[in-house]
Amino acid sequence: MKALLLSKYRNLEITNLPVPQPSPEEVLIRVAACGICGSDVHGYDGSSGRRIPPIVMGHEAAGVVAALGDGVKDLSVGDHVTFDSTVYCGACSFCRSGQVNLCDQRQVLGVSCGDYRRAGAFAEYVLVPARITYRLPENFSFPEAAMLEAISVALHAVALSDVRAGDTVVVIGAGMIGLLIAQSLRVAGCCRVIVADIDQSRLALARQLGITGTVCVDGAEAAARILEHTGANGADAAIEAVGTSDAVNHSALTESGGAANSAARILCFRR
Repeated sequence: MKALLLSKYRNLEITNLPVPQPSPEEVLIRVAACGICGSDVHGYDGSSGRRIPPIVMGHEAAGVVAALGDGVKDLSVGDHVTFDSTVYCGACSFCRSGQVNLCDQRQVLGVSCGDYRRAGAFAEYVLVPARITYRLPENFSFPEAAMLEAISVALHAVALSDVRAGDTVVVIGAGMIGLLIAQSLRVAGCCRVIVADIDQSRLALARQLGITGTVCVDGAEAAARILEHTGANGADAAIEAVGTSDAVNHSALTESGGAANSAARILCFRR
């Protein structure tokens, strides 16, 4: 099969690899669409330390079931599916309690540090356990399905934030996750969503998506501008989607009551 191999940092090459064969309880998926996560970009240049060459990256994907391993009963060849990026064992104490992200035996598709190593979906085929797959309606497009993991991150952030209809919420960062969070907050009924970023092109996209409150400055100045937007009242909650300590600290300054009262309402979400 053709695969896009990170053979060394900053070097991707199309190569031929054997088509993997499903073991019991596994399914072989013919990849139809795969997203490029920000973590893949940082893996490409070596800055994250979580993509050690050689590795086939890619974990936001969807496709068609091509073959079934022994014991797979709930799927059929030809089914349209997407899948989780974390391969969990399903048997350890964490898995039994629903905390599959802490599984003792976990692997992550397209990630190659330590015991996590597992080939990803920048390839014609990818192999995953049937237990992490999700069947899709046949009229659901594969590019949309490849976005489901990113969308689930945004929905999870909003669910944990405990926002209520009528709240004012600040989102720090207008990358993919930040923009998805902002849209999710609007669906949740927030009366005002303010997005802050240092990139005007990202904020322009936020405005195209219906986010009218945008702030293009960095650091403490951003916090001051957001307080202006809210009549010095601050926001009811802040969700940080950048992944830096400065962004977290400045998120605190945008909330009602300032940093002293804000810790419970700040959430940090960036994959």
